[in-house]
Amino acid sequence: MRAGPSQEEVRRHNLGTLLRYVHVHGATSRAELTSRLGLNRSTIGALTADLISAGLVSEAVPNRIHRAGRPSLVVRPESGRIYAYALSIEVDRLRAARIGLGGRILEQYETERPPGMTAEDAVRPLARYVRAMRTGVPDDARCVGTGLAVAGMVRGEDGMVRLSPPAGRIQEPAGAALRAELGDLGRLTAGNHADVCALAEHARGAAVGCDNVIYLYGDAGVGAGIVAGGRRVTGHGGYGGEVGHMVVNPYGRPCGCGSRGCWETEIGEHALLRLAGRTGDSGREAVLGVVESAQRGDSQAQHAMRQVGDWLGFGVGNLVNIFNPEVVIFGGTLRDVYLGAAAQIRSRLNGVGLAACREHVRLRTPELGPDAGLIGAAELAFEHLLGDPLLS
Repeated sequence: MRAGPSQEEVRRHNLGTLLRYVHVHGATSRAELTSRLGLNRSTIGALTADLISAGLVSEAVPNRIHRAGRPSLVVRPESGRIYAYALSIEVDRLRAARIGLGGRILEQYETERPPGMTAEDAVRPLARYVRAMRTGVPDDARCVGTGLAVAGMVRGEDGMVRLSPPAGRIQEPAGAALRAELGDLGRLTAGNHADVCALAEHARGAAVGCDNVIYLYGDAGVGAGIVAGGRRVTGHGGYGGEVGHMVVNPYGRPCGCGSRGCWETEIGEHALLRLAGRTGDSGREAVLGVVESAQRGDSQAQHAMRQVGDWLGFGVGNLVNIFNPEVVIFGGTLRDVYLGAAAQIRSRLNGVGLAACREHVRLRTPELGPDAGLIGAAELAFEHLLGDPLLS
């Protein structure tokens, strides 16, 4: 039989719980921490003192006092001193940021990703941004790690990219290339773009308070971030969530992955633009153009929206039956499709989804916008610190 946790293990667990709460919720009074975490005042005081000594939080009297008596001190994350680098390789954009503890974006850069640029080639401009951000870092600040979000299949532990929408099947060591360019990045953790967006929306956006979430992200391909029981479902190696390659039409169109009839061949931006007769176009603006044309009465655009909306609802219904989520979030170009075909999607979902699984499901759009990938990548980097704040 395994012995129960030691006092030191309990203490470290409580330190992580307190720091995570302040990281997610921001400045919080000791009184609220006592109530929310179920610990007594003296324990909260001791834990806060340990985190202050480690330079992770600060404490001060609140600015406004609304009642008589001694005010409860407010605990704040040291956003300016404790930070992570967040990098995002998207289909058409490259983004980089320095993000402080508490989720505050301290610096941010972005540029276009030219067509044909591989994930490995994208490392060079991202490395230039990191070098630029390093010059402005205070002397007493500490980097806890780097999070990398990639539009494609990426191995979490080292950033090996296995599949990317613009290039198809590939094997690119993006993480190793980053280390070669920049040297010490701290702990590097990578994730699929949809997966880290799900993490961000779960912590700070449209899915706050929900422990079972599906975040669908569309661009040239389609991926998903899945949260079940409050934990990310990433699978072995971190390759889970590739719902765009769920075969829904065995006799459908060939997919870039080598299969046929994948879900993304029916709901991705190329499918929508093809059905709308706009095969020469691509990107978010082109998708918005189809949505707006459908709203103005263009019959071909309306047909395209109905077809894609029907397939989107079909796939969502199957995912709802499997994962039983509380909320499904539509991100990227799927946000625009959802807003233009919400009734069609809900109708198909109601026809496919089991009543017990679908009747409570809320369909939502993201709240964090284009910053979700960076915020989620930073959450990956902070996870090690939040798990054990005193581990150097």
